[in-house]
Amino acid sequence: MEFRDNEAIYLQIAAYAGERILLGKWPADQKIPSVRELAAELQVNPNTVVRAYEFLQHKEVIINKRGIGFFITADARERVMAYSRERFMTNELPEFFRNIYLLNISMDELRESYEQFKAEHYQQPGA
Repeated sequence: MEFRDNEAIYLQIAAYAGERILLGKWPADQKIPSVRELAAELQVNPNTVVRAYEFLQHKEVIINKRGIGFFITADARERVMAYSRERFMTNELPEFFRNIYLLNISMDELRESYEQFKAEHYQQPGA
């Protein structure tokens, strides 16, 4: 995982977990990687993963079943979607709009690029 300098690493790890949930890679009620496992996978300090998991617990996206591990909540997908949409609309969309205005990019160009992006990155073969 490539970390950006403009955002706390624990928030980027929380966003990584949120993406896994939205893509269905971490479904509801599933056990997720332990703090140590995820820290090793992402090559970060375990304390940073602890902070990300605490953030996700506060957002009621994961729960800690003592002695067993962390699990995805039943409504995690909806919670992640709501939080991520709000964050995107507030933080990223205004800059995006500014750029398309300054660069004079049309809605048709955006639509075409978006459809191509989806086809290349998110559509299943044979779908």
